[in-house]
Amino acid sequence: MMRRKDKAMQDGDIIDLLQTGEYGVLSTVDGEGRPYGVPLNYVLINNGIYFHCALDGHKLDNITANHNVSFCVVGRTNLLPAEFSTEFESVIAFGSASVVDGEERYQALQGLIGKYSPEFVAEGSAYIKKFDSQTRVVKVEIDRMTGKAKMSA
Repeated sequence: MMRRKDKAMQDGDIIDLLQTGEYGVLSTVDGEGRPYGVPLNYVLINNGIYFHCALDGHKLDNITANHNVSFCVVGRTNLLPAEFSTEFESVIAFGSASVVDGEERYQALQGLIGKYSPEFVAEGSAYIKKFDSQTRVVKVEIDRMTGKAKMSA
């Protein structure tokens, strides 16, 4: 998939946005071909985007039916009313989603605590243990990424 080259982000900027983005939108397709997008908190660890969810639900059903997903993160935006335009930066990662277990699961949950609640790591670890049996962790193994930005200098 090609995006406009004049707006293409460099690889380092793509990774930076994925690491610092507040949330992303996971897009899946169900077994009948219907699209589904849901906003999620996430953490990027190596080449994987991790998020947690309930033990069952629409998102997991879709991933079971079709593990191919996309994940979009939008960074800074600035509406330009007089120009009928918007400044923005965005990344789309394409990959394969699967439930993870064991140490990888624990590291992902710790990564989420570190990203969203760094001042509460001890409390977060206790929270992870308390709700361990009620949580799934999913990894999107990134196959490819693309990013574009339109920002004033």
